[in-house]
Amino acid sequence: MANRKLGCLTLFLFLALCASAIINVFLAIALLGRVSTGVAREEPLAKFREIMVQRGGRGVSDRIVVIVMRGLISSSIPGAASDNMVDDLRMALQQARDDDRVKGVVLEIDSPGGEVTASDMIYNAVVKTRARKPVVVYMDSLAASGGYYVSCGGKYLMANDTTITGSIGVIIQTLNYEQLFNKVGLASVVFKSGKFKDMLNGARPMTPEEREFVQNFVMKTYDKFLGIVAKERNLPADGLRNSIADGRIFSGKDALDNKLIDGVGQIEDAYAKAKQLSGAPEAAVVRYAAPFSLGRFFRALGETNQSKLQIELPKQFLPQLESGRAYFLPSYYAP
Repeated sequence: MANRKLGCLTLFLFLALCASAIINVFLAIALLGRVSTGVAREEPLAKFREIMVQRGGRGVSDRIVVIVMRGLISSSIPGAASDNMVDDLRMALQQARDDDRVKGVVLEIDSPGGEVTASDMIYNAVVKTRARKPVVVYMDSLAASGGYYVSCGGKYLMANDTTITGSIGVIIQTLNYEQLFNKVGLASVVFKSGKFKDMLNGARPMTPEEREFVQNFVMKTYDKFLGIVAKERNLPADGLRNSIADGRIFSGKDALDNKLIDGVGQIEDAYAKAKQLSGAPEAAVVRYAAPFSLGRFFRALGETNQSKLQIELPKQFLPQLESGRAYFLPSYYAP
């Protein structure tokens, strides 16, 4: 029995070794294929697959494309088709713009917001798409702060009655651990080229000058957010500043009452609105899904060979935010 077990183990190890060798050969071939005379060739943009959501009229090729933005907005989060989720969304929007069959876009958002620059990049991609085809934004459970920032790029904004949205504002947060260092007998030693170089150093108190500098930076970024909301929603900036643009959140119904959105309903209502605005009542509704990539598949297999123990805590208890970065996020989501 022991010899039989040993034989099975040997066979398993042999097959695993063969599989690993074959994968490495394919990866080497793929790498060589990308390099010609020492110069790397530019890869074509990945094409997202279409998953049918609603069938269209018989013989009609028109499409309404559903693109989903879910979770924290960050250029540090890996993408399904590119290096990060921001590029994924930009690529999907570009594909929708370039496809003559696509008559309109439904951007489904379920996000608390995220990085300032990442949110602005996606917003601009939505505006670019809106210039060519109607973009209906549907806010799912959450479209707050950066999620609302991105939403403002749409032609028509719709939410559920129970959606949490709004939270117009900017936040930068850091930790001060000076007292903790004092208790354990540690001290931070910093060599810096200028007085502001370590202004968010948590090992010492922040000076009044540093506090003013950071606050001014936050308010300039807030002014940009406020200006976009005022322009896109046709609302006076001063009126927003002195009322609802103070970081508060709204339900979908309250957002409609405050003219932050154009309507409330279900996701099917967003599909119908996109068909109406695009003049394609018989269009099929399709959802973009990540493209299949052989190279990505092989890389995923290769990663399974690595011995690694990884423990992940729920994101609601440990948000993956970096100290000192500016975010469009509700305050309760910051670390």
